Amino acid sequence: MTEPAPPDIELTILMPCLDEAETLGDCIDEAQAFLIRSGITGEVLIADNGSTDGSQAIARVRHARVVDVSRRGYGAALAVGVAAARGRFVVMGDADGSYDFANLMPFLERLRAGADIVMGNRFQGGIEPGAMPWLHRYVGNPVLSFIGRLFFHVPAGDFHCGLRGVRRDAIAALDLRTTGMEYASEMLVVGALNKLAIAEVPTTLRPDGRSRPPHLRTWRDGWRHLRFLLIYSPRWLFFYPGLAMLSAGILLTLLLLPGPAEIMPGVRLDIHTLLAANVAVILGLQSIIFGVVARRFAEASGQIPSSVRFARVLKAASLERVFLLGVLVLIAGFTGAIVAVARWTETGFGALEYQASMRVFVPSTTAIIAGFQLTSCAFLLGIAGMAHTNGKGT
Repeated sequence: MTEPAPPDIELTILMPCLDEAETLGDCIDEAQAFLIRSGITGEVLIADNGSTDGSQAIARVRHARVVDVSRRGYGAALAVGVAAARGRFVVMGDADGSYDFANLMPFLERLRAGADIVMGNRFQGGIEPGAMPWLHRYVGNPVLSFIGRLFFHVPAGDFHCGLRGVRRDAIAALDLRTTGMEYASEMLVVGALNKLAIAEVPTTLRPDGRSRPPHLRTWRDGWRHLRFLLIYSPRWLFFYPGLAMLSAGILLTLLLLPGPAEIMPGVRLDIHTLLAANVAVILGLQSIIFGVVARRFAEASGQIPSSVRFARVLKAASLERVFLLGVLVLIAGFTGAIVAVARWTETGFGALEYQASMRVFVPSTTAIIAGFQLTSCAFLLGIAGMAHTNGKGT
């Protein structure tokens, strides 16, 4: 006799769990009372990450469904939970008593209206005294949320709110890969890159009810979030800083090639600044190359969706054109080096006039290095392009 199919479930309330026996029961009761009061066909699902304090039994006694997650990590628990959810929509929140599972209707209403991800905003809904550490409330969360909006245009003022709703099939299609706390950032970033509809509703935050310290580690997990945001944005990690360094280096070089420059009374720039400017040119160009190649490989591996604008840039900067530019820069560099050596021979290989010789030698050496960087970059982009056109890219 076959087992009857489960009913058509609209909402799964998902709670990741690792030793939450002190608070799990109250969270489940609150979530189930919301489902009953609202007349919503739903389920409470506990993604247990290896609890040893009896959390699983507490959940089953309350008729919550439990799925065991063998791989440790907040992200791993949520990923397995989303995959096991039976509801069309999933609202996920921590099982530590800090989130209000009795007031989930704003999340569900926005999901019903077409949103793919609905973020809670604790700064709009209210943070009770003692619920969020000062460093998280006034530094970590605002800074990381600002970076997320700047880098990826995510319309969220509380990037790391743990209470959020998602359309299950939309999130499952994103192929999220992280397993730790940065899963929260990955969901928003990859969702925004894939043009998912992201909305935000106010929610409240209460002090958690556990007697032990939270799993979250301020500096470790803050760095993991920041690292993820940087890795997923080669523009901000490599390209923009490189462009700034390259531009400043070129401008200073042009200013100082004819001779010293007094930019204001008492401030005189000379050959040492010229040397620093050329170092900036080398580092800036290298950083730009890193950014372009990183973006190319990220697209080829499917980590970042393809961009029409970036495709146009690559088409304009073909292997042949970049290689030719690199060769021309190399020729200019070697020409300058030859001039410098010729001047040296005129002195019988003796002492050179320091100011004049360095103004030729430093830019020439920089041009040789830059030319080599460009010719190498041309073929590296070609290799990345082969991976993309062989069907490995998106």
